[in-house]
Amino acid sequence: MTTAAFAPPFIQPAELQAALREQGYAVLSPQGVSDWLGVPLAQLEALHADWSDLPPDEYLKDGGRYRTRRHACFTVEGDSIAQAPHRAHWQPVEYNALHGGMQRWFAPMHEATVAQPAWLRLLQRLGEAASGMRGAAAAQPWFVEAHQFRIDTAGGIGRPTPEGAHRDGVDLVAVALVGRSGIKGGETRVFEASGRRGERFTMTEPWSLLLLDDARVIHESTPIQPLEEGGAGWRDTLVVTCRAGGFQGD
Repeated sequence: MTTAAFAPPFIQPAELQAALREQGYAVLSPQGVSDWLGVPLAQLEALHADWSDLPPDEYLKDGGRYRTRRHACFTVEGDSIAQAPHRAHWQPVEYNALHGGMQRWFAPMHEATVAQPAWLRLLQRLGEAASGMRGAAAAQPWFVEAHQFRIDTAGGIGRPTPEGAHRDGVDLVAVALVGRSGIKGGETRVFEASGRRGERFTMTEPWSLLLLDDARVIHESTPIQPLEEGGAGWRDTLVVTCRAGGFQGD
């Protein structure tokens, strides 16, 4: 038996800020992302080569070997974007019961990638979305962390969110599907943090983008399995978070 895949509830870019304010999340199609950024999809897809060169995540407490990743930090204020010195990723246990309270040092993103105009434009627009979501009248500084993830099924199953449904302890969370191959599963689930409403859907198109108000919703992605027994598959995502006031752990 196969599980039905629900289509993402795509909206138009012009509806993004209203959706974040009204329901706490918004989903853009790949073309919507291209229009929102003013960047051709080909420039975004050119970033995908990095995902074949991600070192293993050595911190998985479930003993798994299914996740590889890179990490980088930035400050974004309006059109001003600066990469911060490389630092550990840290979350409190209140937001990540599995890996919280640990200083996790991941390999940095490639210098050539973070210099790409498409990458810089993405960070700028996410900063604008975070400011708009919080009703800021002017640009404010955002402390941004970016994570490149590949989850694979070499061991039979891969877990995009081994910590389960969670919040990240930031203001805005952006999750882009960069690609997927030879897998089933990987359903995205978004729930009200203090309510009963929720939505489930599967992002299958490269550069579909989910934006979340981390104060209002919790999220997770279900495990992935290979389409064929013994087969290999993977799911690539980019997660970018914006936080006011400083990086977590400062």
